[in-house]
Formats: sequence, C-alpha cells, structure tokens
Amino acid sequence: MSRRPLVLASASPRRLELLGQAGFEFEVVLSQVDEAHDAALTPEQLTLENARLKALAVSHARPAALVIGADTLVYIDGDPLAKPADMDEALRMVRRLSGRTHEVCTGVAFACDGTVLHELHVITHVTFKPLTDELISAYHARVNPLDKAGAYGIQECTDMLLDHMTGSFTNVVGLPVEEVTAALHALQR
Repeated sequence: MSRRPLVLASASPRRLELLGQAGFEFEVVLSQVDEAHDAALTPEQLTLENARLKALAVSHARPAALVIGADTLVYIDGDPLAKPADMDEALRMVRRLSGRTHEVCTGVAFACDGTVLHELHVITHVTFKPLTDELISAYHARVNPLDKAGAYGIQECTDMLLDHMTGSFTNVVGLPVEEVTAALHALQR
C-alpha cells in the first residue's frame, strides 16, 4: 500500500521548515478560511477549531491527501494574542508578556477525504525576562513581529526575551514536531 501524499495547509515559513527538518516530503496548499476568534473558547478549543477549519478546507481540494492544519496562539491571563496589526500593538503585546509566564498552544488537525482523522494540541509555558520598551524595540528591530502570534519568534534572538520554558520548543515555533511526527507515522500505516 502506498502512502498518501502529505499536504501542509499553511504558508508559515516556520512550519514548512520544521516539517521539512523532520524528514517529511509534502506539498503546501494555503487554506482560504476565516479563522475563529472566539475568546470564550479555551486555548485548546480555539486552536483546534482553526486547525480543523484549515485542514478540512484543503482536504476538500485535495481529497486523496493527508492534510495537516495547524494554529498557534499565545495566551496571557486567558486572552489570546494573535498576530499584531502593527508595531505599536506588537510593543504592547510583548510589554504585557514581560516578566511573566504565558502559554503557547498549538492545535493540529489531520484530515483526509473531507474527514478529520486525528487531532492534538500541545501547550508550552514560556516565561520572559523583565523587558524594557527599549529592549522590546531592539528585539523588534531584529525580528519582524507582525507575522507571529504574540509578536515574537522564540527561535530568533531567544536570549533577549526568554527566561525559561516548560514544554516543547518547536510548539512555540509553530508546530509540535515530536507529536506531529508520531501522529503522521500512525496515520500513514
């Protein structure tokens, strides 16, 4: 039995890199869906809902493929922080994370033939150092915050922000590779 083609329903350069580094061959098909933004949902519920929407939309377009949809959000005080609209919002987001622990939740859905076969979520706890506005601005001068949930990319200039972390580093980057790899191996049998 041959393996189904693998499709990533994301244009995130970080997800592409992580999945490629894990040794998978895949096609990228961008999902054209409106993501849910319901702050009443838990981090798990909201990220899984968005991952499901993305995976199913692409699965209908590529019915024979195994499609991966993913969504990553940063949460502080129960509030989801998506991608900032501009640099002022980016500064406010990271200022809010300064000196505190927040959660990064990624939901991942795997779909084939218009049906979700499996889903998972991973939560990582991230603690930032106390940060001044000058340090945040210096960080944002080096790392574009506008395409990143929470206005930061943990894989870039990590020492400027990070105090410590509990959980999956790749989850914070945008795709929990260990869990996704295990799921793909089980689904591709």
